[in-house]
Amino acid sequence: MFTKSTALDQLEAIYGEVIGRNPGEAEFHQAVREVFDSLAPVVQRHPEYLDMKMLERICEPERQIIFRVPWTDDKGEVHINRGFRVEFNSALGPYKGGLRFHPSVYLGVIKFLGFEQVFKNSLTGLPIGGGKGGSDFDPRGRSDGEVMRFCQSFMTELYRHIGEYTDVPAGDIGVGGREIGYLFGQYKRITNRYESGTLTGKGLAWGGSLVRTEATGYGTVVFANEMLATRGDSFEGRRVTVSGSGNVAIYAIEKVHQLGGRVVGFSDSSGYVVDEAGVDVGLLKQIKEVERGRVADYADLRDSATFSDRGSIWDVPVDVALPCATQNELNGPQAATLVKNGVIAVAEGANMPTTPEGIRTLQAAGVLFAPGKAANAGGVATSALEMQQNASRDSWSFKHTEARLTEIMQGIHETCAATADEYDTPGDYVVGANIAGFTKVADAISAFGLI
Repeated sequence: MFTKSTALDQLEAIYGEVIGRNPGEAEFHQAVREVFDSLAPVVQRHPEYLDMKMLERICEPERQIIFRVPWTDDKGEVHINRGFRVEFNSALGPYKGGLRFHPSVYLGVIKFLGFEQVFKNSLTGLPIGGGKGGSDFDPRGRSDGEVMRFCQSFMTELYRHIGEYTDVPAGDIGVGGREIGYLFGQYKRITNRYESGTLTGKGLAWGGSLVRTEATGYGTVVFANEMLATRGDSFEGRRVTVSGSGNVAIYAIEKVHQLGGRVVGFSDSSGYVVDEAGVDVGLLKQIKEVERGRVADYADLRDSATFSDRGSIWDVPVDVALPCATQNELNGPQAATLVKNGVIAVAEGANMPTTPEGIRTLQAAGVLFAPGKAANAGGVATSALEMQQNASRDSWSFKHTEARLTEIMQGIHETCAATADEYDTPGDYVVGANIAGFTKVADAISAFGLI
């Protein structure tokens, strides 16, 4: 008889192989561990996944591309960065996932993001596989000309590996509308083809989709609201903090306010702001999107706001917390502080922002917890909707696109909740998301034979 203990032993052995094959890639190891911790009941019920080496196949990217990116700054000095594209899994469709430009980027980060993307994209129900890319280039403090020259050099190598039926990159940390514009321009220049569906997150005037800017933040809040509804609750009248102050955080704040909640805090790498009157989204957009300033600038201009560079955004007592900045930003002690202060729900707007200890602390306290692969899937879902519009040479209204986004996020919530129930872990969205995402991809891989 194939017992749970046997399943756990098999998973542990495979995880050990993953560590051995991918040394020094801590973030990737963490992402694999988080998924494997949910899969014992799956392989116990379906041992054929082990016979087909499905776990090993899903943990090995189909293709890993690393390349040199030379460029010159405004003074004529030559710089060399490293570029990456990990095309992780295309069982459900062309590789789909963003590009991240940040000094912390290395192969392990890109593989963790690509691995997460496979399951996230699966949960959307849309025909897209998973991939991720980026560079250790830091766009902060660089002029438009320097960013343009870097993007052009980056695309000069990347263009040969992407395409609307092969691999469709988008933005991520450090890659917004400006960068996507430079990247697409160089792709068009090299290929002499106006393939709108090759990149998403484009400008509205040249193939972009309404709601794409808002999608990740909006979708995270919609998912959180669905979780709250399972307990007869909602955002109405609730205090909320949102970590970060970039694209995801800004539009998460906006959607919380639309649903009747009050966001009282946000942050960046320099510290955090508390605004008991409720965040002025218009002012925050001006500072972060137009002036490219810091959160302290918001506090300087808002009488009801204070800035602190001590402690953490998670010290602020709230009902709902939305980590929307970066990986591993919410740890065990910080989660314990949230619990002590009465938090009832946490939904991840970023990729893997909560450490394993943090997740255990929240779940042990009965806090509703939504993992990023489910809660922040709205961004890639709307990217896929952008691909649909490009393919049909069409453009949808904001209302129609937002309705589709909301429908997709509600569907993801329903899938995660139903899968958790099916595997006897009701209310565990981590288990529900991991199992639902895994089984769909694994079954597609199996259907294609050994490739």
